Amino acid sequence: MSNDAGEDAGAPRNRPGQLAKAFFMKHHDVLITGGAGFIGSHLAERLLAEGARVAVIDNLSTGSIRNLDGLIGREGFSYHIDTILNRPLLAELVDRADWVFHLAAAVGVRLIVEHPVETIETNIKGTEAVLELVARKGKRTFIASSSEIYGKSQKTPFSEDDDMVLGPTTMSRWCYACSKAIDEFLALAYHAERGLPVVIGRFFNTVGPRQTGRYGMVLPRFVEAALAGRPIEVYGDGEQTRTFVHVDDTVRASIALMADESITGDIFNIGSDEEVTINELARRVAERAGTGSRVVHIPYDQAYAPGFEDLQRRAPSIERLRRRAGFSPRYNLDQIIDSVIEYQRMNKEG
Repeated sequence: MSNDAGEDAGAPRNRPGQLAKAFFMKHHDVLITGGAGFIGSHLAERLLAEGARVAVIDNLSTGSIRNLDGLIGREGFSYHIDTILNRPLLAELVDRADWVFHLAAAVGVRLIVEHPVETIETNIKGTEAVLELVARKGKRTFIASSSEIYGKSQKTPFSEDDDMVLGPTTMSRWCYACSKAIDEFLALAYHAERGLPVVIGRFFNTVGPRQTGRYGMVLPRFVEAALAGRPIEVYGDGEQTRTFVHVDDTVRASIALMADESITGDIFNIGSDEEVTINELARRVAERAGTGSRVVHIPYDQAYAPGFEDLQRRAPSIERLRRRAGFSPRYNLDQIIDSVIEYQRMNKEG
């Protein structure tokens, strides 16, 4: 399903896979916080395939033990069902690791709107705990951030040095963006003051197999409805635009950034530059699922909460990622949709 023609012909000296393999010849142990989540479990699979030993910690608040079914029992893999606020356990896992990928976070628009306290505490306290411990040992660390950082900015595509434009504190919609901004400020402060080798990746709508629509994620929700022959519910007028990147591409980019040790103290958008309206996304899902589902529109106030604010456009510039890591997405949108449809069909049949 990959399309290698999407790679830059003039990419820097090494391909991401070559960088990773060379690094793993001398560094083998990787810790993933939130490793039972959608992205974390795919990352764990890829790292094991590259020859690393992988430890995962996850409290299963939004992750699932089923995401680890293909990993449990494999040589070099271990997992811990616990919170990263368990400092003694986290300290032990950090001590053993050469790399730390910090992915543990509250995720999903619905969860953020309905549980703002959990969102703020999980994101800020958890990242603070991780950074404090990795800084003591100088562990190379990846901090997963979010496109939410850009808030309501009208300047698109978003570049890493653009201003944040956030809504009022009375709207819980913005607490996630603020918590992720604090995470980034803290990570960069540890880099500036203590020399922590850290890199920050801002994820833009990573999608693919194993993602759930339970917390409002749009593509798995659309596919689930289409396969069941139900109407596909689009929130708002559907003319808002987004980009979607396959989880394999997000994982590949994240590893490439970590594997190049010259990359440190910097921020990278990780996503795709193929922009689509949500109406068009729904139409394509219905067409490719082949079940004839119609598209209906639900007001934001009904879908989330009164006064909910959404962004009309959210698209990243990935030029920095291309230039520094030689990265371009391999999956186009139709391939991404097909992968989610295939997964949900197989999962339902299984």
